[in-house]
Amino acid sequence: MNNQALQALLVAKSWFSADQQLDIGRVLGTLINNLDGMAFRCRIDEFWTMLFVSGGCHKLTGHPPESLVMNRRLSYEQLTYPDDRDKVRRQILAAVQGRERYRIEYRISHADGAVRWVAERGIAILDETGELVLEGFIEDITEQMLSSQALAEAESRYRSIFENSSEGIFQTSADGRYLNANPTLARIYGYPSAQAMIVALQDIGNQLYLDASRRRDFKRIMVEHGSVQGFEAQIRRQDGEVIWISENARTVCSADGAFLYYEGTVQDITERKRYQEQLEHQANHDLLTGLPNRSLLNDRLQQAIGAAVRYGYFAVVAFIDLDNFKFINDSLGHQAGDQLLVEIAMRLSLCLRSTDTVARYGGDEFVLVINNYYQIGQVVQVLERVIQEIARPVAVGEQDLFVSCSIGVSHYPSDGEDPQTLIMNADAAMYLAKERGKSNFQFYTKNLNGLATERVRLEGNLRCALERGEMQVHYQPKVDRSGRIVGVEALARWNSAELGWMPPDKFIPIAEETGLIESITEFVLRSACLQAAAWHRRGSAKLRLAVNLSARLLRQPGLPGLIAAVLKEAGMPAALLELEITESAVIGDVEECIVMLRALKDIGVLLVIDDFGTGYSSLSYLQRFPIDILKIDKSFVSNGDVGGSPIAAAIISLGHSMRLRVVAEGVETEAQWRFLDGLGCDEFQGYLFSKPVAAPELGRMLADYTGSK
Repeated sequence: MNNQALQALLVAKSWFSADQQLDIGRVLGTLINNLDGMAFRCRIDEFWTMLFVSGGCHKLTGHPPESLVMNRRLSYEQLTYPDDRDKVRRQILAAVQGRERYRIEYRISHADGAVRWVAERGIAILDETGELVLEGFIEDITEQMLSSQALAEAESRYRSIFENSSEGIFQTSADGRYLNANPTLARIYGYPSAQAMIVALQDIGNQLYLDASRRRDFKRIMVEHGSVQGFEAQIRRQDGEVIWISENARTVCSADGAFLYYEGTVQDITERKRYQEQLEHQANHDLLTGLPNRSLLNDRLQQAIGAAVRYGYFAVVAFIDLDNFKFINDSLGHQAGDQLLVEIAMRLSLCLRSTDTVARYGGDEFVLVINNYYQIGQVVQVLERVIQEIARPVAVGEQDLFVSCSIGVSHYPSDGEDPQTLIMNADAAMYLAKERGKSNFQFYTKNLNGLATERVRLEGNLRCALERGEMQVHYQPKVDRSGRIVGVEALARWNSAELGWMPPDKFIPIAEETGLIESITEFVLRSACLQAAAWHRRGSAKLRLAVNLSARLLRQPGLPGLIAAVLKEAGMPAALLELEITESAVIGDVEECIVMLRALKDIGVLLVIDDFGTGYSSLSYLQRFPIDILKIDKSFVSNGDVGGSPIAAAIISLGHSMRLRVVAEGVETEAQWRFLDGLGCDEFQGYLFSKPVAAPELGRMLADYTGSK
């Protein structure tokens, strides 16, 4: 009988007076059998043989009491869960030996097959015969054990989450001390353990935050809203490294509303911030040169205008375009062009102060924003330095490339009050610089708007010229030393329905810049081959046709196939087609160029180096090119009027030594013709003989022109 039962019995007994007859046995039996558990007396033997069990046995074990008493059907040892039997026996025997009470928790097998947890309390006593037996009480504690296990598992899960979370977890006091933290937070902050961090950081605002005001911001938001989400700040780790963190936290209060602490989580977002910075940099900077792009340029220019308003400075915009860059890019390839742009970008940056801006506007265009100048003369000095720096040779591979630049200048407030207007007007001034010989700068004037508008209008009309049938082919004859017409050069001419006849020096540069030169060249090639074939059928069977190839088209893999198809379509012999290629067009990847020229030679056409003497090609490379004709640039021919041109003489001698035919273009006077003829030049072309004319007029010349000197 347990203590509770004995106390209940004594209390009950005291209720009755001495003269009342009390059936103590009945009261005790009723009380014991109604207890929620099983009272017992058993022997201390191998089977824990039960001498007595109370009525609670049935509910506890699922077996009636009589089945256990004296082991009539089974022993209590058999009911004890096998894995727990040794533990139960050891602990009970130890208590018996020490004459102590015991309490032990273990499992039993219920009659329904379920495993139940029980708590047994008891003590060893001597019975009426002097035998040492156990008396005690066993109760079902399954629900308590399951609740305890669930609580332990929940605590374990929480502890596991706390200890192993990928985020830092913390509790801090209002005055900036850590009350608790997990290992992850310690690792984020560079401490060996959470305890070491808690000890070291006694003032979070000043010891941890790079900017102590961020801790004050944190507390202010907590006071106002009770929590923060995504609170970002820079902190200094124990090793001094500065990182970015993001905090989510809330205020924890007691039941009566008193502040207890802040608790929350911390993430290291340094990599994310770096990635964001990288994306922002890419969004605002040119990927090739690293310079600000148009988006950032607009912001910088807006800032410059704001400073000019406040302090009365000039805000100057210089629009820069590299002269002949597209020709170099097409000739050498984009890799060389990119190297050139990177070098130019660096030189431009070195020309400016840190308060100024150089941006890549697009392609080979750059924009300078020059701030804080009171006098335009100071700006002129900067621009002169820019022109000088860009004019210096640029080493690309084993070659030195030479470029110049044209610059247009506008300034706030005279030439515009917003970024777009200032850039547009500087762009207009840049085109004036190009028209005035390039490698110079021009300031914006109001009449330049007309020039800029004209160029935009010109480009728009040029894009539609072929579709509208406005492009024509004119032909300029070439004569031999006797004056007989032996060939013609096909030249594109544009008669715009809106703009009228446009000179080639107006639209050809635009065609090259925009890429329209490819479709124009193909049109000229097809039209001229058909026309030449018609002249051949009319009696000019040996008349040769020359067509200019742009550097861009020369690098197209399908060019040989196009030439062969056009010749077949026109029914023209390949040997009568001359393809003129400028000297500068064959610089760059020499091996690639040789492969292309040989593919063209395999068709049977003649190859001409045009404008010879003006490019940068090496004579050693020239010997490897499968060319047939050298064409002397007209700039060397014009010197024939004043004592002769030594360069023209050298080119003629060089060409003949290489077994090439030599043609002089730009012949305008008899003196030039006589001089070149005296040097042994083979053929001549120029206004002395004829300007470029339409096909019908050239046809009459072929029929009537005798060509005598």
